[in-house]
Order: sequence, then structure tokens, then C-alpha cells
Amino acid sequence: MTTTDPLRAPNLQQVAERMRTLDAALPARDGVSVFNRVYLSVTEEIGRRSEEGFFRYPSAASELGTRFAGRYLHAVDAAAAGLRPPACWRPLFQQRRHPGVRPLQFALAGINAHVGHDLALAVVDTCRGLECEPECLETDFERVGDVLTALEDRIREDLMPGPDVLDLADPLTHLAGAWSLGRARDAAWAASRVLWGLRHTDELSAQFVTQLAEGVGLIGRFLLTPLD
Repeated sequence: MTTTDPLRAPNLQQVAERMRTLDAALPARDGVSVFNRVYLSVTEEIGRRSEEGFFRYPSAASELGTRFAGRYLHAVDAAAAGLRPPACWRPLFQQRRHPGVRPLQFALAGINAHVGHDLALAVVDTCRGLECEPECLETDFERVGDVLTALEDRIREDLMPGPDVLDLADPLTHLAGAWSLGRARDAAWAASRVLWGLRHTDELSAQFVTQLAEGVGLIGRFLLTPLD
């Protein structure tokens, strides 16, 4: 993918196409592949909603979506090149082939990294690019979050094991229930406001981003606790 900004994907259609290419190339059981399929369904849904006039400012929502996706794809490319992805993504890439980690855990760990860290930075990047305040994006930020929340229950249902695997389902249900997309989304918005306030203080901003990535990564490690 060629773009002047390595953290910004060209558009949502090309994002979806890149995810389909990844889906075809990765083993189905690979943890990154599991998250990629989830993210592809989210991207396709956001694209459909955008065409239906769901967003208040479609161009700004598209800009946010491409910058958001670009951070995930950049982490994929870094790992493929043998480089270290951001700390929030490392648990997923390190555990992606662990036989004791279940698909739902991979999906939640990816969502945790992407929403908990990347979303806040994507908001700030979008505000810089469009020369606007975060409040201008708040309505569409919430609407993107509504799409994610609507898909969350379906994701959990699709990836949970059946009732015949009770020895696995009990600890998995407990682990999955300890993490909330709604709380992660609220935290991402708060983090974006902090980062926007720190945008003129490079040292403090960089320190905040580093701590955010490491904190989100720590949560990811718990989510990827092997259950077998």
C-alpha cells in the first residue's frame, strides 16, 4: 500500500480490500486473522452506513476511518517486516499461534489494542489533518462506536464455544466479561481529548502515548491468557 502517510490508509474501500487479501493469506486459526475478519466486517458495515447517510459529516468520518485503519495495517506491516509493532499490539502478534488461546480472545485482544490505543491517536490525527477540534468529530465518533457495539454481541456469539465445552466456556465467559467495548470507547475519547490538549508539548504527548500503549498492551496480555 503506497501512501504519503504510512499511518493513513487511502480509503475505506481499499482498506477492506487489503483486509480481504490478508484473510486469504493467513491461516484461519491465526490470531491476527481472527481479528482481521472481525475488523473487515466492521469496515464493511461502516462503508454501508456511510452510503446510507448515517454519519453527520461523511468526509470527516471517512478520514477518521482511514486513519484508524491505517494504524492497524501499519502494525501488520511492521510485524511482517520483523519489526516491533506498538506495545498495544505486541501481545496479539506474540500469541497469535498459541494453541491454548481461543478465537474470541484473539478478537477481543485486537479490538482492545485498536480501540484502546489507535482510536485516540486517529482522532487527533484527523483533527490535525482537517484543522478542527475534537468536538467536531464527537457525533460521528459516537456513531462509529454504535456500529461497533451493535456488532460486539454477534462477535461474541459467533466465537464462543458451544455449550458442550463447559470446562472451557466457563473461564472464557469470565475472561470475556471482564472487558467492555463501551468502556474502552469512552476511554479512547477521553485519551484523545488529553492528547489534543498536549499537542503543543511533544515530550509530554509522546510520554502519554507510550504509557497508553503499554497499559492497553497489559490488558491484552490478560485477555490472551491461555485457557488450555
